[in-house]
Amino acid sequence: MSRTVSSLCYSFLFISSPFLHFYCSFHRSENRPFVPLISSIIKNQAFWHIATSCKGYSKVLEFVVLSLFLVWHHCYFVCKSKGKVYLALMEMVGKEGLRTGVLNLSFGKLMMVGGGENSGKGVNLKAGVITDWKDIPVELLMQILSLVDDQTVIIASEVCRGWREAICFGLTRLSLSWCSKNMNNLVLSLTPKVTKLQTLILRQDKPQLEDNAVASIANFCHDLQILDLSKSFKLTDRSLYAIALGCWHLTKLNISGCSAFSDSALAYLASLCRELKVLNLCGCVKAASDTALQAIGRYCNQLQSLNLGWCENVSDVGVTSLAYGCPDLRTLDLCGCVLITDDSVIALATRCPHLRSLGLYYCQNITDRAMYSLAQSKVKNRMWGSVKGGNDEDGLRTLNISQCTALTPSAVQAVCDSSPALHTCSGRHSLIMSGCLSLTSVHCACAVQAHRGISTIPNTAH
Repeated sequence: MSRTVSSLCYSFLFISSPFLHFYCSFHRSENRPFVPLISSIIKNQAFWHIATSCKGYSKVLEFVVLSLFLVWHHCYFVCKSKGKVYLALMEMVGKEGLRTGVLNLSFGKLMMVGGGENSGKGVNLKAGVITDWKDIPVELLMQILSLVDDQTVIIASEVCRGWREAICFGLTRLSLSWCSKNMNNLVLSLTPKVTKLQTLILRQDKPQLEDNAVASIANFCHDLQILDLSKSFKLTDRSLYAIALGCWHLTKLNISGCSAFSDSALAYLASLCRELKVLNLCGCVKAASDTALQAIGRYCNQLQSLNLGWCENVSDVGVTSLAYGCPDLRTLDLCGCVLITDDSVIALATRCPHLRSLGLYYCQNITDRAMYSLAQSKVKNRMWGSVKGGNDEDGLRTLNISQCTALTPSAVQAVCDSSPALHTCSGRHSLIMSGCLSLTSVHCACAVQAHRGISTIPNTAH
């Protein structure tokens, strides 16, 4: 084993050390002397012997291969991005997820034919000729860039035209939440280039984004599936209308804190973005009205998660429409929706059999009637699930009834007993009852068993 490690280290140094010399003379060399050097390294029998026999060191070999590409194609990228890509490649050595197949793919891309006589003419590959930075395989470039932060990816797009085109073609996820200023201009400049985006995160600590940037997103990013615009206080209804017209394939939208949106604009978006599965409207007081929820229930039948936290205009009318129109609803946060009553919870219990998380914090109109309805529906669902081979863990997994002071212990205990995944025991609190002093006697099954176990331990003290 030690001999193998030694030979591997020797091979690593053999491959890497010449690049230190050519790294410094990169820009002074017109005939690219590193081309025959790489060709000779790749054709070295010892190198391939280690590559094929030492599978346990595939991470190191993967690092070597990607480093060859990186140094070969442009030291400028490493310098300008302050070595982030190089450090990311070093982190790759310690990653557990690398497989031999990835290694073989990288080696395949480096299989060079010909020798020093090809210097200055490019090096022939199975897939074509490498003569410039732009000829690096797109999938390998994207693999390198997947290891660095989004800011570095943007820097990389300025290295050369080839890299910019590759990034624009291959980039599917981008987060600009790190941008503390000029986010609006950055979005305006990037969106015409990154048209293949599927995920775009624009979360802000202070409002920067404006309607023209969102319009640009809608005009160019038609494949977008996930969009986060949380805390975009400057946005108006124009943004929602633009998203509705340009991003029809959205499955996840976060507009929490966007207090300027109206319910008519949200209803219009719901009528066109019918593939929505996750929607966060927390704090959207004007937008989240019964009218908007009726539109969501009518058009967004695939909805699975909805956050209506502190949307104080929501009433039983809106929640009931949701329950009837979105039968696959699994997570619903109604915290602070002070107008809702037992009718909302009863509709959810009877019409949404997959409901797993329900937030009712500060919904002080909720009474025992709602709790018994939840308990009965979960018992029925579990009985039907056992007939069909369902999971014993079906039922509520999270329930927040904090500050619901009208509830009694017997009703809440019924819910807890009907949903085995609800816990009151230490470390597993999923039944949250803060501020309900009358419910201190409610306990989950495992907490009761633990208490009984302690009480049956004989007292050995004399």
